[in-house]
Amino acid sequence: GIEKDTLVLFTSDNGVHKEGGIKPDFFKSSGPLRGIKRSMHDGGIRVPMIAWWPERIAPGQTSGQVWAFWDFLPTAAELAGAPAPAGLDGVSVVPALFGETLKERPPLYWEFHEGGYFRAVRMGGWKAVSPDPGEPLELYDLAEDMGEERNIAGEHPEIVREIEAFMAT
Repeated sequence: GIEKDTLVLFTSDNGVHKEGGIKPDFFKSSGPLRGIKRSMHDGGIRVPMIAWWPERIAPGQTSGQVWAFWDFLPTAAELAGAPAPAGLDGVSVVPALFGETLKERPPLYWEFHEGGYFRAVRMGGWKAVSPDPGEPLELYDLAEDMGEERNIAGEHPEIVREIEAFMAT
């Protein structure tokens, strides 16, 4: 009966890689997503997460809730009935485990320093990628362009400014 009190989460820290002779294009491992491991595009950072908790999470339930590993500690704290430590970047995603959507979530921010200085922000359905500190931000509307193929930064300067202000903090 221990499974009734056990939440199992299965996920990964990044998208497909090409180390050891792996050929990501062979199996189309990133699906429609652009990029692989070490990329700030969703093919490098977006992965599924499977949650299993008999009698608590409905079998076959799916969620489009976006969250990141830094949301794990606040989520675990809430499930344990404990307060989350102060000063965390993450938020509890407990509602998503039970079929709801978070009303609000802070933007997600990634930074990677191997081979350069790359950053990305996800703010709602907007995704901004900084390919290089000297280059302008790329902006994508993930609802319309899941594969991040069409940079629309020039069409939405107000969103670019908002994301740049967030990145500066």
